[in-house]
Amino acid sequence: MMDFSVSDCPVPAEQQPLNEYEALKASNFFSTCTSEWQKYLSKLAWVWVFSWVIAGPVAAASFSPQKHIVQFMLCGAGLATVGVIFTVVRWYLGWSYVCDRLTSPTIFYEESGWYDGQTWTKPQEILTRDRLIVSYQVKPIIHRLQQTLGVIALIVLLGELFWYFL
Repeated sequence: MMDFSVSDCPVPAEQQPLNEYEALKASNFFSTCTSEWQKYLSKLAWVWVFSWVIAGPVAAASFSPQKHIVQFMLCGAGLATVGVIFTVVRWYLGWSYVCDRLTSPTIFYEESGWYDGQTWTKPQEILTRDRLIVSYQVKPIIHRLQQTLGVIALIVLLGELFWYFL
């Protein structure tokens, strides 16, 4: 991998796409997406369980658990799934942003504030390196998140069908 010096790149270190990727990969929140499937699904399950803290009382206010247990469970599960959806969408947006920055041949950056933005064109070596990172590291994560959202949509659809036939 070819490294370039700071003098070759006018983009501040924290705004360089490779450093943004490394920061995202190192963060506790976003690194979950890079975990093995079992750990990844376990974290999503914990988000769903934790979401019941809010979903349970709302579902109980709508459907008495003593009288309408099935409706209560479906409503609570559906509401708890919203927390999972928000989490996965946030992961998706973060990784997509980094993917776009890595694949783009030009980088917009701010030197000292929002009012003085500049654009830097990546040299071919940097662009090639960044696109390889996208191909082998970032795209699989984005694909996993897309699969997750598809499965969640299917589960929600099945829950809606079950509700309809109650």
